[in-house]
Amino acid sequence: MSNIFNKMIGRTRYVVFRLFLHLGGGEVAPILGVLNSAGRDAIDAEGDLEVLGEGLVEISQTLLQYDEYWLSAANEGDVFWSEGEAGDYVNELFTDSAQRYLSEPDSSSGSGLNEPLSIPVTRNVIAIVTVAYEGEVPELETDLSNVQALKEGLKALINLHYKHRFKAIQVHFSPAQLGDELTSDQLLQYYPELIPL
Repeated sequence: MSNIFNKMIGRTRYVVFRLFLHLGGGEVAPILGVLNSAGRDAIDAEGDLEVLGEGLVEISQTLLQYDEYWLSAANEGDVFWSEGEAGDYVNELFTDSAQRYLSEPDSSSGSGLNEPLSIPVTRNVIAIVTVAYEGEVPELETDLSNVQALKEGLKALINLHYKHRFKAIQVHFSPAQLGDELTSDQLLQYYPELIPL
């Protein structure tokens, strides 16, 4: 009832949404390259929503291409009628995502330049996408723990960028550094909300 009332008086509806997607297998390492590239672009752009949105489009398209490696997912979110409250929730989710195991990139890019290259191939990748947007997007405001719903959700994220409805975009991923590995035990410990697809 309050939803209808808020719409009637012209209040803006803000949605904060977070998606966890776990990909597994020997062929998932290239996804880390796309995530890292988008992360570097986001840092260089200093929060420019247009650049962040372009990065999210590239990430979403890559995740859609690698759908055969999707193992588990989870999503959560909330609706707000105050931009300030939505912003507080975005910050809360950002802090939570950043504290997850191996989700903070190493910004000291010069380390180990003279060491021989011997890197284990990662078999698990977690992508954590947090966005805030205006309006209603039924494809995101539902349970995305099945493959078809998840595909529709990723397409909806792409469309939100082109409709210029994002208020905030954050992407975390694990492992955040080349050579780090995310084990099955760490997945259970640090990402307990994941539901097998």
